[in-house]
Amino acid sequence: MADDERHIRAGLIGYGYAGRTFHAPLIRATAGYSLVAVASSDAAKVQADLPGIAVEQAPAALLRRDDIDLVVIATPNDSHRPLAEMALAAGKHVVVDKPFALSHADAQAVVAAAEAAHRHVAVFQNRRWDSDFLAIRQAIETGRIGAVRHFESHVDRFRPQVRPRWREAAGPGAGLWLDLGPHLVDQALCLFGSPSRVIASFAAQRQGATVEDWAHVVLEYPALRVILHAGMLAAGGSHRFTVHGETGTLVKRAADRQEDQLRAGMIPGAPGWGEDPDDLLLLDGASPPLSLPAPAGDHRAFYAALREALLGRAPNPVRPDEALAVMAVLDAAARAASTGNAAVPVSGA
Repeated sequence: MADDERHIRAGLIGYGYAGRTFHAPLIRATAGYSLVAVASSDAAKVQADLPGIAVEQAPAALLRRDDIDLVVIATPNDSHRPLAEMALAAGKHVVVDKPFALSHADAQAVVAAAEAAHRHVAVFQNRRWDSDFLAIRQAIETGRIGAVRHFESHVDRFRPQVRPRWREAAGPGAGLWLDLGPHLVDQALCLFGSPSRVIASFAAQRQGATVEDWAHVVLEYPALRVILHAGMLAAGGSHRFTVHGETGTLVKRAADRQEDQLRAGMIPGAPGWGEDPDDLLLLDGASPPLSLPAPAGDHRAFYAALREALLGRAPNPVRPDEALAVMAVLDAAARAASTGNAAVPVSGA
């Protein structure tokens, strides 16, 4: 079969929020993929959504299948490294949901395993294709505000009750920083590269919280400061991005809508998919704000680009060195928050 006709045969490990909401719909809606099987302890839930699909009770059974080229890991964070290494040892290409692993050292081990197996490993950084980030990136890269000096990225929600789920319970890989931090950091590094130092403060603010549910992180560059912030007690929300440059300011008020659309059952690519009615605002301190339409977001672009990489026609859309750089900053922020001192991200792969 010609490469342009070949389907990448995917197997999904995990059918919780990430697997069910993001990966299964996106894989099925991206040209050139077939979702062959899902590994889940809840076969009834999988079959209700995906009638007729093969369901394996254990990841090992899915990895033994010879009709799978790509394994997508959408399981609790502390299982990412062992499952990725198992999949690579079985000769599969691998996508790992964020975070890549629990630490930079664990992530390095997975990259080494991929290199030894001559297989691709990619982290699911779908937020590179959010409408809000695409709008900000385009405006910065076309020089709309000159040299950027202050970049602020917020994900502020209002969820005052601690929910009974692993992400909000004490344990390896839990907490808000490893949940939202990978996307916030990855977007910043896409724009500005790795920082020289990281300053951070974490807190458990809600009644009954046992892990951090508030994170404030500053990435230091020579003249630029990048502020990454996430919290769960912002009833009024906040601007998604505020960016100050030498000649003006950019404000993106509302966030990308794709997650909400997926939760509502929209099929990726349907009419209205990824469209963003909230314009980016450009201010210059003298004239009325200029509204710049935000481009539509499309998380399918990750899987489309990955297919090209798996067929040998393009680079990995989230290169291992990029994934390791994100892990280095995540680790540095955790050290900084723990010690109260600025931390320097480790360098190199």
